[in-house]
Amino acid sequence: MNISETNNISGSVTEFILLGFPCRREIRILLFVIFSLIYLLTLMGNTSIICAVWSSQKLHTPMYILLANFSFLEICYVSSDVPKMLANIISQTKSISYAGCLLQFYFFFSICAAEGYFLSAMSFDRFLAICRPLHYPTIMTHHLCARLVVSCWVGGFLSILIPAILMTQVPFCGPNIIDHFFCDLGPLLALSCTPVPKTTLTCATVSSLIIFITFLYILGSYTLVLRAVLRVPAGSGRNKAFSTCASHFLVVSLFYGSVMVMYVSPGSRSHPGTQKFVTLFYCMATPFFNPLIYSLRNKDMKDALKKL
Repeated sequence: MNISETNNISGSVTEFILLGFPCRREIRILLFVIFSLIYLLTLMGNTSIICAVWSSQKLHTPMYILLANFSFLEICYVSSDVPKMLANIISQTKSISYAGCLLQFYFFFSICAAEGYFLSAMSFDRFLAICRPLHYPTIMTHHLCARLVVSCWVGGFLSILIPAILMTQVPFCGPNIIDHFFCDLGPLLALSCTPVPKTTLTCATVSSLIIFITFLYILGSYTLVLRAVLRVPAGSGRNKAFSTCASHFLVVSLFYGSVMVMYVSPGSRSHPGTQKFVTLFYCMATPFFNPLIYSLRNKDMKDALKKL
């Protein structure tokens, strides 16, 4: 494997080497086939949900509009790092340019932040529908739904803007080998020529605030929803409400469980193998399972998918 020794005028590296999964060629080919299959199924599953919502007039409601945007977000999410990972698995160079690495960092974490905001918006929608059913049509209008969608997208990209700008000021003068399959925050900061405590603290603060504020809001919303559902007499209405909220909370658990293990657990960053496995889980597994969870536990979505 060639390690770039080319420096630019300022003395910083011009490209990074993503080690990815160093193993025998046969195993790398197997990983390429498995990951490619998961990636394609993820694209197909989330695209199916978008098409189902678009084609079915019955699903033109705030809950499903948010779900369709969430599915499109998952397509962007999994496409921000997996194609490059697949290319590097079968490539000999495994390189990524300096600008490409920082762009990948910015887009991946912006979409990750937007995912937390969308999950919060979806929990707010379920809270209104179940805890305030009489006020739901007047509060959750299509205008408010559109504002929530725009806020989630814009908020995600604005939230990571300052950390991304700070990362452009981190000096990289070598080595340029990243023991990961994409440009993650920890491995990048580890390659800094000099300590960057302000950048490290800012990135840690921003990520922690996004994770904990959205998670606590979602947890509080679904706690109130669960209390309201348990008060409803047993029957189809109660079962439908519980099924819908259970699928939402399962998606929340998959996403936040893996993200917190990665970015909150103090020991996870010290083991590159654990770091790659956990990152791989929330990069590929959660976008793959989300369409299955929403389609299998939702009758309206199943009917729309059958018609599609």
